[in-house]
Amino acid sequence: MPITRALLSVSDKTGLAEFAQQLHELGVQLLSTGGTAKALREAGLPVTDVSDFTGAPELFEGRVKTLHPKVHGGLLHKRDDAEHLAQAKAHDIPAIDLVVVNLYPFEETVAKPGVTLVEAIENIDIGGPSMLRSAAKNHASVTVVTDPADYPRVIEEMKDHKGNTTLGFREKLAVKVFQRTAAYDTAISKYLGCCKEGTRRHFSLSLPLEQELRYGDNPHQKAALYGDFAACFSQLQGKELSYTNILDIEAAADLILDFVRPTIGILKHTNPCGVGQDDEDLREAWKKAYETDRQAPFGGVIVCNRPLTEGVARIISEIFTDVIIAPDYEPEARALLQKKKNLRLMKMNEAYLAAKQDPLIRSCPGGFMVMDRDHTALGLDDLESKVVTKRPPTQEEMRAMRFAWRVVKHVKSNAIVYAKADRTLGIGAGQMSRVDSSRIAVWKAQEAGLDLKGSVIASDAMFPFADGLKAAIEAGATACIQPGGSIRDEEVIAAADEAGLAMVFTGHRHFRH
Repeated sequence: MPITRALLSVSDKTGLAEFAQQLHELGVQLLSTGGTAKALREAGLPVTDVSDFTGAPELFEGRVKTLHPKVHGGLLHKRDDAEHLAQAKAHDIPAIDLVVVNLYPFEETVAKPGVTLVEAIENIDIGGPSMLRSAAKNHASVTVVTDPADYPRVIEEMKDHKGNTTLGFREKLAVKVFQRTAAYDTAISKYLGCCKEGTRRHFSLSLPLEQELRYGDNPHQKAALYGDFAACFSQLQGKELSYTNILDIEAAADLILDFVRPTIGILKHTNPCGVGQDDEDLREAWKKAYETDRQAPFGGVIVCNRPLTEGVARIISEIFTDVIIAPDYEPEARALLQKKKNLRLMKMNEAYLAAKQDPLIRSCPGGFMVMDRDHTALGLDDLESKVVTKRPPTQEEMRAMRFAWRVVKHVKSNAIVYAKADRTLGIGAGQMSRVDSSRIAVWKAQEAGLDLKGSVIASDAMFPFADGLKAAIEAGATACIQPGGSIRDEEVIAAADEAGLAMVFTGHRHFRH
């Protein structure tokens, strides 16, 4: 049987008038409510108000308008069940064959700064999810649409199948509805749980599949990406993304957002292996980052916080790079890099700044852990008051400390970074002891031919013993920035004073596991 009656009630009116016009031309009676009915009338379409259809007025400022047996009976009765059909006829309940509903914008409302609890609650849709679920449950007979992107396909199906849609198509739309209502309920419980309790007593996720990934950590491990990653990062070219690509992209973007001056970072396996800055020329920033470690960038990730220029693109194109991330690309740079077809070019979108406020979620046996993101380099305010040694840092050392501290928070713990004010010199990551990380950083600097004399050392956590600091002193470091907090802080300070090294305690650590 063709679709003869449709109920339309939408918050997002994108494409609504055009879709409804096509339904009208196909002989479909249009039922609607409130603002949707008004929009359809303004488009010159004949509309029957749901209140006229049910014989019951809208009540309580529109809170009750579609919660009526004539609406849900019209959606839920089975078209192939004689008893259902007899009851529908006896109670004057005509069939509703098509439901077009999208929900009050709860997620957008609670994302606004300063939203009140009253505003949030008023944007909890009741009738919309009820109609969607009723229609989706009876998808054997009812077509249900919650995404305006599906409007053209509905019309195409109706034209191809004598005014109706196929069961397979209705099944897909029904699954989409249940995914949407699940995500909607999750958003509400998440907001209200945080709003009233601080720490949520329950944590739920409901995210759509975005894409199958090439593989996980290794080719034998399957992996998939869920959510809206594409809103945060646009892939402009290159091979499809893998699990490790996603991790690298996130790590690189987190790093570069800690810097304001023109900066380039190079990462390998989520660890920075070189970071450089220059106020005038991004190519100089690249040179400083690359000189830290000329081997690790092979097959690595490059990120910058300025549009990538042709000059930098030309230099980068000389080495094998897996991923490049930038806020934008000069046309000449794009044209040059497009010659490397496997190179993944990623554009970091503004949506990532909002997504960066979401909690960090990590799986664990039996469940997962939820943690606030470490998105601010803590302890850099009023740094002059945090000097713990006899000699205070010079202004140049202070600049280098601030730079090194922003880098070291992105290095896997135990983390050590040697730096000047605008570049890294040596990086030691992920060792079982802090002194080993320091020695590796020194060795990497020597391999690169970089002199550590007059450098600053940054440690992501306290030096538990003086040996790590002594290794830095022997390498030529003249200043240190670290959290402090060890029971042997006095020994570490004494070693610094004996060598004439300046040191500050930030009072905050930046572990990264």
